[in-house]
Amino acid sequence: MAQDKATTELATASAVTMAAMVRERRASPVEITEAVLARIAAKEPALNAFVALDAEGARAAAREAEAAVMRGGVLGPLHGVPVTIKDVQAVKGLPTRRGSRLSDPSPAAADAPLVARLREAGAIILGKTTSTEQGWTAVSHNPLTGATHNPWQHGMTAGGSSSGAAALAGAGCGPLHLGTDGAGSIRLPAHFCGVVGFKPTYGRVPYVPVPNNGALSHAGPIARSVEDAALMFSVIAGPHALDHTTLPDRFPPEVAPGGLRGLRIAWSSDLGHARVDPEIAALTAQAVRALEAGGALVEEVTPPWGPEGPGLERDLWGGAMRPFLAADDKAAAEMDPGLVACTEAYRHLSFAEAHAAQTRRFAYAGRVNAWFEEAGFDLLATPAASVAAFPVGMQRPPHWPAHDWDWLVWAEFSYPFDLSHGPAISVPCGVTEAGLPVGLQLAGPRLADALVLRAGAGFLATRPFEVLPAR
Repeated sequence: MAQDKATTELATASAVTMAAMVRERRASPVEITEAVLARIAAKEPALNAFVALDAEGARAAAREAEAAVMRGGVLGPLHGVPVTIKDVQAVKGLPTRRGSRLSDPSPAAADAPLVARLREAGAIILGKTTSTEQGWTAVSHNPLTGATHNPWQHGMTAGGSSSGAAALAGAGCGPLHLGTDGAGSIRLPAHFCGVVGFKPTYGRVPYVPVPNNGALSHAGPIARSVEDAALMFSVIAGPHALDHTTLPDRFPPEVAPGGLRGLRIAWSSDLGHARVDPEIAALTAQAVRALEAGGALVEEVTPPWGPEGPGLERDLWGGAMRPFLAADDKAAAEMDPGLVACTEAYRHLSFAEAHAAQTRRFAYAGRVNAWFEEAGFDLLATPAASVAAFPVGMQRPPHWPAHDWDWLVWAEFSYPFDLSHGPAISVPCGVTEAGLPVGLQLAGPRLADALVLRAGAGFLATRPFEVLPAR
């Protein structure tokens, strides 16, 4: 379904621009929503990014938002801006399936707190986006809805577990998409799809119900600009009574000024242990030069805590996956075979082993966060992942050793900051010869959210990236 130029420009506008257009009455919420729905119709079902597209619900909300504009009422910071929600957070009236055939298909009775905050800010909820089953893997397929495809190349993974969110962002289907991240599930699909993925400090954004998975789950924005990510973050961040881990701070809707100038940034191409495809290494090394061009002081390092990560993450992963053990063979037949293999690998993990891994994790988190201060670095730059997008249906690229479930081997830059609770962002920094995007990760110590956003925006100001695929 083709779109005219004006409709395409409106559908692919930034959230900052859309919100300004609504406030200034240059475009109505109805016009914006219809333009985005038309863009979605043009891209679906090829992307296969929605579990539930609530077009009529979005239209009704847009009409209400337009009436509020005409009444001259107070408008929220996202008034009239379309947003999608990853299908692990509740949206009233829609089921929460978590990519699983075994999930409850009943509609949710109420919005999750961060969804409620988006509505209160005036956002138009478009629907629920695909997730891998129970968010377990960073590749984009699940038993319930099948494969979600990369907007840059059909048949290639969009990443996960926030698969649909990143695919829609990369395809220009609305400006703001809510993702979640327990081992890279915001930043990895952002890397694969050529968009911005921001994982805040743990506790910045309420996550309800609070998962009992070792305090790994974060929620945050996937967008096409850091400015849009910061705007969405400002709306969803802040304390909530139902999440005892939430922090008190709130954030302005704008990125802090200053860009990269004066920042001291460490650069590590492999953290001292990671295998990285040569093309990824070359593109991210070029991106580091852009950090210097923007005024940052960059020093190549091997963090002393880096090599501890892989063994620790896998020990912790076993405990985190145990709740998803299949009850019987019938249930296993309905599940993602990779998830079944992963849970079976840890079936006999003892409480003592899981407890010991958490003890090691606390010490590791302390070393990661203290290192920034002790070494005098504001941020750490790394590749966002070791590989570019590869075919759907695989846990690893064809040129890597095959494995039934262990995708973590190509994602060893992301999970350290889930373990340490520090903020991290993936920003697009280049395209491979095959035409697939690559991300640069900028990560910081716990509570350095504003600085990470500032550096991400500064990088893209120095090295702009054509976010939307040419086709």
